[in-house]
Amino acid sequence: MILFRIILPNINKEEVQVLKEFREFAMRGNVVDMAVGIIIGAAFGTIVKSLVSDVIMPPVDLLLGGVDFSNLFIVIKEGTTPGNYATLADAQAAGAVTVNYGTFIDTIISFVIVAAVIFVLIKNMNRLKSSQQEAALAEPTIKDCPYCFSSIPIKATRCPHCTSEIS
Repeated sequence: MILFRIILPNINKEEVQVLKEFREFAMRGNVVDMAVGIIIGAAFGTIVKSLVSDVIMPPVDLLLGGVDFSNLFIVIKEGTTPGNYATLADAQAAGAVTVNYGTFIDTIISFVIVAAVIFVLIKNMNRLKSSQQEAALAEPTIKDCPYCFSSIPIKATRCPHCTSEIS
């Protein structure tokens, strides 16, 4: 609160309370975890974009007879220089209005790859989680005291609650 008064001397108590609440919200573990996830997701998106454009699309283009999806477009309105445009870059440089369906196809392929990777990742995490839960359920670690019915460790020979000996 003193720091707020030094930085913002004309701040009232309600504004200080709002700033304190915001600081508590921003520093909660969930928000920080979410921020880290967003940053890693953005970096992962860059990797996937490179994977699609540099690794996956060249063989797909080759299989489809050398079609370059990034240069598939429809000219809606010609630009300052009329005529056939060989590439999307030429059309955009001339100021033509285009529908870039090839870029859209690239984006769809990128999305499908990201979705598949996330699916495989979550499926493996769930399998690991369920195997850990099964292991935990398979081996009981506690039992009930036959005298006071309190939960005690399975290896206990004496109940810590009622001090009865357990066989």
